[in-house]
Amino acid sequence: MAADDSKLPIKMQSDRLLVQIPGNDGERKSRGGILIPATAQLSKRLVWAEVVAVGPHVRGVEPGDSVLFNPEDRYEVEVRGEEYLILRERDIHAVASERIEGGTGLYL
Repeated sequence: MAADDSKLPIKMQSDRLLVQIPGNDGERKSRGGILIPATAQLSKRLVWAEVVAVGPHVRGVEPGDSVLFNPEDRYEVEVRGEEYLILRERDIHAVASERIEGGTGLYL
């Protein structure tokens, strides 16, 4: 491989999605403003991430969408110094996007 491989284009395969979780180091705030540390495990919690790229067999998700998934069903990868996750489309529980019409009446 050449020394400048970091500039090669990346194409996702099959039903895979490349997503990025907004960087907050795992900490979150409750509605009341209480800071909950990343080490606190209350229950299995689903996570939202932004889709960066999709494979050719992905049908219901596009780059720029937000997806809800179980953080235990993932593979981590570093690309050009950025942390990403690789998921399968079947592991996605919900999709949030401006292009989706109708829905349940829930909004992000």
